[in-house]
Amino acid sequence: MEQQGEDREQSKSTSGTAGNDADIASVMGFSGFGKKARTFDLDAIFEQTRRTAIERSQKVTEQREMKDAEKQKRALMRGDSHADKASVSGGKGRPATSSSRPQSDSSSSSSDSEDNSEDELIGPPPPGQLSSRRATEENEEFVGPPLPPGYKDSDEEEEEEEEDDVSALGLDPSGARLVTGGYDYDVKFWDFAGMDSALQAFRCLQPCECHQIRSLQYSITGDVILVVSGNSQAKILDRDGFQVIECVKGDQYIVDMANTKGHTAMLNSGCWHPKIKEEFLTCSNDGTVRTWDVTNEKKHKNVFKPRSMQGKRVIPTCCTYSRDGKLIAAGCQDGSIQIWDRNLSVHTKFHCRQAHVPGSDPSCLTFSYDGTVLASRGGDDTLKTWDMRNFKKPLNVATGLSSFFPMTDCCFSPDDKLLMTGTSVKKGAGNGTLVFFDRLTFQKVYEIEVASSSVVRCLWHPKLNQIMVGTGNGLAKVYYDPIKSQRGAKLCVVKSQRKEKQAETLTQDYIITPHALPMFREARQRSTRKQLEKDRLDPLKSHKPEPPVSGPGRGGRVAMHGGTLSSFIVKNIALDKTDDSNPREAILRHAKEASENPYWVAPAYTRTQPEPVFAEEELDDEEADKEPEWKKRKI
Repeated sequence: MEQQGEDREQSKSTSGTAGNDADIASVMGFSGFGKKARTFDLDAIFEQTRRTAIERSQKVTEQREMKDAEKQKRALMRGDSHADKASVSGGKGRPATSSSRPQSDSSSSSSDSEDNSEDELIGPPPPGQLSSRRATEENEEFVGPPLPPGYKDSDEEEEEEEEDDVSALGLDPSGARLVTGGYDYDVKFWDFAGMDSALQAFRCLQPCECHQIRSLQYSITGDVILVVSGNSQAKILDRDGFQVIECVKGDQYIVDMANTKGHTAMLNSGCWHPKIKEEFLTCSNDGTVRTWDVTNEKKHKNVFKPRSMQGKRVIPTCCTYSRDGKLIAAGCQDGSIQIWDRNLSVHTKFHCRQAHVPGSDPSCLTFSYDGTVLASRGGDDTLKTWDMRNFKKPLNVATGLSSFFPMTDCCFSPDDKLLMTGTSVKKGAGNGTLVFFDRLTFQKVYEIEVASSSVVRCLWHPKLNQIMVGTGNGLAKVYYDPIKSQRGAKLCVVKSQRKEKQAETLTQDYIITPHALPMFREARQRSTRKQLEKDRLDPLKSHKPEPPVSGPGRGGRVAMHGGTLSSFIVKNIALDKTDDSNPREAILRHAKEASENPYWVAPAYTRTQPEPVFAEEELDDEEADKEPEWKKRKI
């Protein structure tokens, strides 16, 4: 009824305006004001749009149900439980809708059309909706066997285990300074001789900005440090942390990496030459191992390109020099170990294609001190040793050594009898350990629980005979023997912790009264530094010592010539020129008073005190000659 009333009012207003237009046209002498405005029936348009939306939503729903039925059949055939779950839940996490709906119910049809319009996702969706929609689509498209129980994605492990871990350790050859780096981009310097038991670093810096630190090593002279981070350019720092050089970055658009001047991708590892102090080595995700010279930072020295069994490029994950510096070894992503002659970069001198499981990323290679054995730490939870004279198969293999990090170390003991490595654990699943193996028999000799986190880095210094360990929870630990170890941590653990300096002056609260009279107004303190300078000039607040007394002493203080008690005694008593000619008479003149009024010694010996016998007076020379020889005093 209301709608009909509105239509009548609208028709009346329309007829009225038409009559007025006709009157004005007849008066002014022309037939009309032009073409009439086109009218639209909005109700019919809305009804047509609603019907079109309903038909379209029905088609979309039917197509979706057909796809779900096909996926359900495939899942039943392949045994995919995940696809069954998706089909039961109605596709994308929404309850399945029916294809038959009554068109007479306008409210239900409008709500259905809104739901279907949301499903169709017309227009750009918000970021949260888009991400959730993509996630559900990926889950629906997944076809295959179910994931094993306890499986965790590698990204989740990195978020859980690699947060602020100590990913790099370096000790100078003398063992005086330790440098550490981590995933928090910080490089910290520790001085054993300057630290106390608080063990605080004396310097912290970020040389590579927002790139994680992957390797740190002092040169053989200990004057510079090689810093390998997550970017493509290695840096050289001096002992105080100032940058010396930065390697050049290569051209990433050149296909042949031998024609570029530097690395074009993230660095993985690096080390110094054991004999030549100016040369160092780096490996990168661009598939090359490059040697550099400190004197020439604009271009690499040599390029070594590891190749897979098919001759394709493979990424080196770790690299090192041999003890004599003549060989360069690299562990690659395909599980191979490839070794080149330092002066011949074309063909490998030794190689083992299946040293570790392909894709396990070997994390460390190290040579024994005698240079005949190579140890490799693999990401396949193994530790292997290789004989350089027979590189076909490993000498010994240890399994079950979990490793979650791409830089887990292994190293030989200074006497070359033991081999050490660390193990990784998941968060809250136990403690990371240091494991020691006998080099010849490869039997587990000893195992140390380090912390409730993974052991990422380990270093056994040959001069200090101490072990440095970096853990996954950001701790750097030092293990030493009180008898066999030398210097290093023994210098700082015996020092007591320094006390913090207390403030000499206490801050005073001031009451600000801006409208007080000048005679009652207090001067407002503008700066603490200025107040300290004023207090320094005040002799009472600065506790200025009193000057020496000039002239005769006063107030219990002696004069300037006797400023101290000892000097006063020396001047007035010890240097007294008065001297008795007969010291015996000087002492015996007090004998009568002491015998009549005994006070100190005599009362204690009243009963046992013997009669004093004094020597007789000295005789003349003539009488002395008459005495017998045995009575004469021997001089």
